[in-house]
Amino acid sequence: MSRFPVLLSIPHGGTEVPSEISDRVTISAKDQFEDSDACTREIYGLENEVLAQVQSPMARVYVDMNRSAEDRPPRNPDGVVKTQTCHGKIIYRSGRELDDAWTRRILDTYYFPYHQSITTALSEHAGLELALDCHSMEKVAPVISPDPGQPRPLICLGTNHGKSCPPELADRLAECFREGFGLEDKDVVMNKPFAGGYITRTYGEGPLPWMQVEMNRSLYLSEPWFDAETLTVQPERLKQLNQNFRKTLSLFFGSS
Repeated sequence: MSRFPVLLSIPHGGTEVPSEISDRVTISAKDQFEDSDACTREIYGLENEVLAQVQSPMARVYVDMNRSAEDRPPRNPDGVVKTQTCHGKIIYRSGRELDDAWTRRILDTYYFPYHQSITTALSEHAGLELALDCHSMEKVAPVISPDPGQPRPLICLGTNHGKSCPPELADRLAECFREGFGLEDKDVVMNKPFAGGYITRTYGEGPLPWMQVEMNRSLYLSEPWFDAETLTVQPERLKQLNQNFRKTLSLFFGSS
């Protein structure tokens, strides 16, 4: 079986708390869940069906792979390491926030290896034709976002306004998403509210086309699929979305 010539980056799907800092954390499991791209590893993950896949086991709220290593608090509380969640919840116990030494330790252990994995994949797989940085987004934008309080589309593709991917290629992928997920034209938009974060901007400067994919969480973190008490999603729904994503890639590469 041939593999899709794509690199999948899934930076925010992790659920683990770094053991080094677990005793410093004050947020609840629900706070952590709501700040993550929950279930994106299950939705986008295609394992051995793609040329390369990079993902992090660590929750985004503790180390954000889609930020510059220099993007830190206090200037940005939503930086590579965070002081509060996207809903304004304080992450660490008073007096136990991460100082520069702890931040460097977290980056060395988790952040830099993630980016090295991307670099390695790019150098080892000459047959790559596309790279996707895979995310989810809330139905209505939270406080820390470019569009606070605004409703979101079902799918947003970010191309850094055409700098990381040619418009005609992005338009073709958008059409494949519509067909693969059974969506209308208005449901799949380009560069709004997300035009592409650090990963897309950084690696999208090369010859390989990069796009950031954002899926609206209403497609699975809502009734009848989601149990808000146990923070669980029906496995059948995640499997269906994974099949939709696989179909999207099949349509895209089958028509290239």
